[in-house]
Amino acid sequence: MEFSRLVSSVTPSATLEFNKKALELAKAGENVVKFTAGEPDFPTPRPIIDAAILALNEGKTKYTNATGIDELRKRIALKLKADNGLDYSADEIVVANGGKQAIYNVLKAILNPGDEIVIISPAWVSYEAQIRLCGGEPVIVESKIENGFVPEIAEIEKALTSKTKGIIINSPNNPTGAIYPESFLRELAALSFERDFMVISDEVYEKLVFDAPHFSIGSVPGMKERTAVINAFSKTYAMTGWRVGYSATSLKLSKAIGKIQSHLVSNVNTMAQYAALKAFEVDTSEMVRIFKERRDFVVSRLNAMNMVFNDPSGAFYVFIDVRPYLGGRFKDSQEFAIGLLEEKKVGMVPGSAFICEGFIRMSYSSSMEDLKEGLDRFESFLSEGKR
Repeated sequence: MEFSRLVSSVTPSATLEFNKKALELAKAGENVVKFTAGEPDFPTPRPIIDAAILALNEGKTKYTNATGIDELRKRIALKLKADNGLDYSADEIVVANGGKQAIYNVLKAILNPGDEIVIISPAWVSYEAQIRLCGGEPVIVESKIENGFVPEIAEIEKALTSKTKGIIINSPNNPTGAIYPESFLRELAALSFERDFMVISDEVYEKLVFDAPHFSIGSVPGMKERTAVINAFSKTYAMTGWRVGYSATSLKLSKAIGKIQSHLVSNVNTMAQYAALKAFEVDTSEMVRIFKERRDFVVSRLNAMNMVFNDPSGAFYVFIDVRPYLGGRFKDSQEFAIGLLEEKKVGMVPGSAFICEGFIRMSYSSSMEDLKEGLDRFESFLSEGKR
C-alpha cells in the first residue's frame, strides 16, 4: 500500500524521538540526564487535579460543545482581555487538544494546495510538518544569532509571494528563548496590512518571561481579523499531558475551525476542560521564579565554557552554537546530539530538527541537581570533541 504523499513528506517529531531515545537508555539502567522534551518537571498543581476529579464525580463525562465548554471559553476570553489587551468573545475561542492541534486547526482552515506559509528558523519542529500535512508549502526565513534570533522585516518581505497565506511567529520562542520586541511586531503588523497575509501567533510560553514583557501582535489595532492567537495550559500550568490549548480568531475563522474539530475529535477531554478552567485560579509565579533561577545558572555555566548562545529571555530553552565542534568526529548537529547521548548520557535536541544546523537545544526544565550533573558531563564531552 502506498501512503499519502502528504504523510510521506514529513518525519516524526525530533524532540519526541530524542526524548524517546533518552527514556530507552534510562529504562535499560543508564543514568541519563534529559534536556530534551519541552516539559516542566513540576507536578500539575493540586487544585487543577482536584477539579478534574470533581468533574468526574459530578458525572461530567459526556460530549461537550465541539469548540469547548462555555465556561472555559468565556474565561479564556476574559484572560485574553486582561493579560493581552485582546478583545475576543467566547464564540471566537476554540478549545483544542493542546496548542499543537490549535495550530493545525488554523492551518487546515486557511490552506489550499500550494498556498505558502512563512516560518522563521530556528523553528519549532511541528510547524513545517503541519503546513505540509495541510497541503501547504513552508517558506523558511532565517533569523541570526547575531540579532538575538529576531528576524528582519526586510527578509520576511523578500519571502512573500502571491501564494503567501500567512506567517507563523513564536514568542517567547522555542527553541531560542528569544522574545520578539514590540517594535518588530508592530512592523510585522504593518507589513501584514500592506501585503495582505495572516499572522498565526504561537504564544504558549507567554507567562514564562524573565527579562522582557510579552506583547501580542493581535493587540495592534486592526490585527484581530488577520491574527490567530494560539495558547495552551501545557507550559504555564505544568499540564503537558492534559492536552488543552486554544485558538482565538475572528468569528468567521473560529466557525470554520469548529467545523473541523467537530469531525476530527468531537471535543477535548471533558474533565480536562474543567481542570483547565480551575487553572486560572492557580498562582504560578513561584514556578516562573525557579525557571529564572535555572536559566541564570545555565547561562553562567555556558559562559564559563566559552559557548556561544542567545541569552534566553523567556520559555525554558537555550540554543547553543556547536559549529566549532563539527567537521571532525561529528559531521553535523544530529551526530553531535547522538554522541552526547551515547557517550555522556545527556539528551539534547539537534538544531537540524529546528531547521538550523550547527546548534543544539537544551531544555532547562529540569531540577538544579540534574542541570549541574548534565552540564558537568556536557563540559567533559566538549573537551573531548573540539576539532
